[in-house]
Amino acid sequence: MAKAELTQIPVSQMVIGLTVKLPLSWTNHPFFRSKVKLEQQVQIEMIKGLDVSFVYVIEGHDLLPHVSEPVEIEQPEEVVEQEIDYRPLAKKSMRISQQRFVKSVNDSRTVFGKIVSDPEGAYREAATLVEDLVDHLYESETPQLTIVGSGEIDVSVTQHGISVAVLSMMIAHSLVLSKKDVRDIALGSLFHDIGKLKVPDAIRRKKRGDLSDHEINFLKMHPNFGYDMLNRTGLFPEAMLDIVLHHHEFIDGSGFPNQLTEAKILLTTQVVSLANDYETLLNLHRTPQIALGILFKTHSGKHADNLIAVLVKILGIYPPGTIVRLTDDSIAKVMMTTADVKQPHVWSCNLSGGEPSFRFLINEDVQVQEVMKLDELTDGAVKTLQANNPISFYFNNFDH
Repeated sequence: MAKAELTQIPVSQMVIGLTVKLPLSWTNHPFFRSKVKLEQQVQIEMIKGLDVSFVYVIEGHDLLPHVSEPVEIEQPEEVVEQEIDYRPLAKKSMRISQQRFVKSVNDSRTVFGKIVSDPEGAYREAATLVEDLVDHLYESETPQLTIVGSGEIDVSVTQHGISVAVLSMMIAHSLVLSKKDVRDIALGSLFHDIGKLKVPDAIRRKKRGDLSDHEINFLKMHPNFGYDMLNRTGLFPEAMLDIVLHHHEFIDGSGFPNQLTEAKILLTTQVVSLANDYETLLNLHRTPQIALGILFKTHSGKHADNLIAVLVKILGIYPPGTIVRLTDDSIAKVMMTTADVKQPHVWSCNLSGGEPSFRFLINEDVQVQEVMKLDELTDGAVKTLQANNPISFYFNNFDH
């Protein structure tokens, strides 16, 4: 039997930063593999709860107390780790994200319905909704985005608000803003378009190119309508109200209603302004990658460069919802962001829409070849991929 020099330590000596190997088969512990990098205290506590008294140290020996000689142990027979199919786990995580998104939209709709008749009740329920969003954001150290939807043809004010909240909170998370700022951003995002409910449907539902100058000016009053509605309750924090009033302000002074420049726009408001601008472009073009390209190329002067860079990093080169051609000539819709931007998790089909499947490109020798426009797809592919459906985003804690 082969022997190897490994450092064996009691579980009580484990510290964050070590990479350890568990003396167990993968079927007897909750981790994906027996080799575990200790990045969180909760991992250490989980291992302490297993039926083991020691672990093997693979990396990070310098973090251990000094020992004169490594302990020579007899290496047990190598346990062949079975290949795990992570697709069911990913599907489950996306299903949870979808359920959470729909619940958030419904809860937001309830809050909107109470804001005039029961402002205190609306505030309490909005605060609860925000805490749920915050909890979902921080479930993972590396939250990802997944595509979600409400099943409706048009994106509602509440659906738009949740998706903007998710994007804005992801930006805030990347910037390591405080939990207070994240909460203000979430609350402001939820309510940022509530003033549109004061705008007649005949105006609000028109395409922008069909609006008269008078109707455009009336629509541009929605930040003021929303601010006045919420401010008179005396319940909402100033930073959140600033988001509602100024979410259409741009750092170059071209926004409304007050044509503010960068120095006069709060960072939290700038974050929501960027997320809202991208979402608006997305709803207009229905193609995430094109919307991101337009934002990057033609709206860059409207937002701080560092914020745009963060948004691009969060969305990736191929944001969820992007339709792509793969190197095996399949057609696919990106479902979830991953660390490897060229190999996201996708829902794919053949050119005619047949052979649908959920795929982990990181487990295949397949990459994204190019982005496709909707008019390049067959009717079958459009139906299979649901390529015409409106796109919204929610947090996903699946990080394999």
